[in-house]
Amino acid sequence: MKSNRAVRQWGFGLESARDLGLTSGNYGVDNLIIFTELVEGDSSRKIVEIICRTSWLKSENHCGRIERVLKVHNMQKTLARFEEYREMVKIKASKLPKKHPRCLADGNELLRFYGTTVVCSLGLNGSSSLCISERCCVCRIIRNGFSAKKELKGGIGVFTTSTSGRAFESIEILEEEPAARKALIVCRVIAGRVHRPLENIQEMAGQTGFDSLAGKVGLYSNIEELYLLNSRALLPCFVVICKP
Repeated sequence: MKSNRAVRQWGFGLESARDLGLTSGNYGVDNLIIFTELVEGDSSRKIVEIICRTSWLKSENHCGRIERVLKVHNMQKTLARFEEYREMVKIKASKLPKKHPRCLADGNELLRFYGTTVVCSLGLNGSSSLCISERCCVCRIIRNGFSAKKELKGGIGVFTTSTSGRAFESIEILEEEPAARKALIVCRVIAGRVHRPLENIQEMAGQTGFDSLAGKVGLYSNIEELYLLNSRALLPCFVVICKP
């Protein structure tokens, strides 16, 4: 079944992106950024829900945790920036003595989770508008893209995960934002050439020629945690707003 295939491919390649209708050219608008809420029963929502719920920690009560699923319609310039970065990674990979097939093919594209917060009314009572508050991380990221400064973790890169549970764990609710809700952004990412995990991620500062850093590798070499070294490597696709 399509849903099961998407779950198997999550975090490894682009097949699940095709299942979700996320290949380049079939979503994107000029001069607008629009959310579309995926209602109960929508095929894309079903796949997103399956992917999220199968990776919650077993000890958690995950029933009903997903409150809203919004599909992101990125601006054409955002899509173009993402594709330009992919081409840059492919060209760089072609010049390496050791060839990396996935980098040469598509820049080593993966689907990943990014954990963050939303402080506005997005998703409430059918609201699908972006707010302009810099404190609302979801709207800021969708409006301006990931920031090389604000979304940087450990001074290295943008932290992403292969599981919703780990991304959910990584979200911090600040005391000054008690009304903030946790949210997961499902992203297409260009992982490029991945550096193996380091005992001290600060050692990455002296490394060159890599596009991302594996923070933690799980079974079957699945990269559970991945730091993207360039913020242009991420393209938001869905926002999953979680219940408190």
